[in-house]
Amino acid sequence: MISIVLATGNPHKVDEMRAIFAELAPAVSLLGLRDLQGPTPAEPAETGTTFEQNAAIKATAYARATGRMCLADDSGLEIDALRGRPGVISSHYCSDGREVGMTREQRDLANNQRVLAELAGFEDPARTARFVCVMALSAPDGHIRFTSRGTFEGLIGRQGQVPRGNNGFGYDPLFLVAPDFASTSAELDTAAKNRLSHRRRAAVSMAEFLRSL
Repeated sequence: MISIVLATGNPHKVDEMRAIFAELAPAVSLLGLRDLQGPTPAEPAETGTTFEQNAAIKATAYARATGRMCLADDSGLEIDALRGRPGVISSHYCSDGREVGMTREQRDLANNQRVLAELAGFEDPARTARFVCVMALSAPDGHIRFTSRGTFEGLIGRQGQVPRGNNGFGYDPLFLVAPDFASTSAELDTAAKNRLSHRRRAAVSMAEFLRSL
């Protein structure tokens, strides 16, 4: 059994990653930061301009702080009409990427409101979007062992059409899933979401690497 620390303070993400890897790599035990003894390591500043850079920053920082192999992901939403925004600042889009002391629930609501406001007047073909996930695995010394990438295609629904659904977080209630765009990501049950999501697709390659260790 290989034990790997998930370099995230988001409990929703921990639950989702555990469910995915339980199927893909059952010999891997994923530990949340809250499972570790002692104080939680300080969260590093995500100063990268790409998902790949930010995933590596988090993986290496937590690996060095804990002395353990760490798996980090950086994920976000790219909207074609907004030229790829919110991108790497997806979790803090409402404040232009700055931490301003809001709770996660407050940020999610404000982020979604900003996206819907900026897309007002755009027709569906321009509202196409994708969730992106990049995973980085770091050795305890901070050396990146492997990276993987996955995407989840859809489009952003219109105000009044969305938000919908309670099984998700972030932009899930706005994101209509391709190819039929009938359901939001937040309306999918957990099994369906874990089968289709950007994290699942990035996890497939990562799990293959972990099985080789």
